[in-house]
Amino acid sequence: MNKPIPNQKEHAVSADAFLVSKTDTHGKITYCNEPFLKIVGASEQELLGKPHNIIRHPEMPHIIFKLLWEKIKNKEEIFAYIKNLSFDGGYYWVYANVTASVDALGKVVGYYSIRRKANPKALAIIEPLYAKLLELEKSGGMEASLRYLNDVLAEKGMNYEEFSNVLQRL
Repeated sequence: MNKPIPNQKEHAVSADAFLVSKTDTHGKITYCNEPFLKIVGASEQELLGKPHNIIRHPEMPHIIFKLLWEKIKNKEEIFAYIKNLSFDGGYYWVYANVTASVDALGKVVGYYSIRRKANPKALAIIEPLYAKLLELEKSGGMEASLRYLNDVLAEKGMNYEEFSNVLQRL
C-alpha cells in the first residue's frame, strides 16, 4: 500500500471513541483497535507491520513529531494534536497521548498511543499554529519552526503539553 494522497474530506472522530495503536521500537504497527481501523479505512492486515507514519498527514509540522519522539524515547508521555490521513486520502484530527511501553526491566519494547476527538475550539488555535510551523520549516528548517513554537509557548508561560492540555479543556 502506498501512502494515501491527501484530499479535503474530513472524517469525524466520535466523541466516545478511543483510537488505539501500538508500535515496535522502530514505529511499525503491532496492534490497532477497531475504531482506529475504521477511521483509517484499512484492515488490520493492511496496517500491521507498516510504519505508523503511513498515516502521517503532510500538513503536520515535523517539529511536533520531533518533540514526540524526544519525549517517548525518554520514557515520558506526550499529549499532542495530530492530523492524520485515512487510506481514502481524507483526514482526521485527534488529541493523542503517546507513551513508551516498557518491559519488567524498564527497557522500551514499543510505543502506545490512545487518541481522542480533538476539541474543535482547540483546533481553531492549533490549525493556524501548525500551518505557521510548517511554513517556517519549508523556509528555515525545523530550527526556525522550533524557535517560533518556543516563542509562542514562552509567551504563554507553558510547555507544549501544558498548552495542549489547556486547549483540550476549552
